[in-house]
Amino acid sequence: MRVAVVSDSHDNLLKVKEFISWVNSNSVDLVIHCGDFVSPFTVKLLTSDLKCDFIGVFGNNDGEITGLLTVSGGVIEKPPVAKVIDGQRVAIMHEPLFVESLAKSGDFDFVLYGHTHQVDMRVVNGCQVLNPGELCGYLTGKSSFAILDTAELTVEIVWL
Repeated sequence: MRVAVVSDSHDNLLKVKEFISWVNSNSVDLVIHCGDFVSPFTVKLLTSDLKCDFIGVFGNNDGEITGLLTVSGGVIEKPPVAKVIDGQRVAIMHEPLFVESLAKSGDFDFVLYGHTHQVDMRVVNGCQVLNPGELCGYLTGKSSFAILDTAELTVEIVWL
């Protein structure tokens, strides 16, 4: 399964549309958003235009919770969230508060997070820790997301 992991879109609709176009053209099965969508119109664009499944967690800048839940159909959850995706145990969160302890726990194969706007790919106690960087490109000037392949157990960063 090919999973696009994205975070910190911060209402940059140009980058969100580029991301959607890339995902829809590259055999992606699932998008995981690690928070900071910001406005419901961004989530509506993601959930209506993506041709794959979508899940997400709230970030610290996602203030209009009711609107975000309504337009997403309830697929955005309060972090941290634990999921089994294609047999892989995945923790999804926005802020990196518990990244190290979750990775070291032995309970997860992947820990995904956002918030820092910086790419982070490392292995901790056999667990892949991943921050895909920022989709918006506001802080670093670089727009990125990651492709996680659950069959091959690989991760690559994609730059827009």
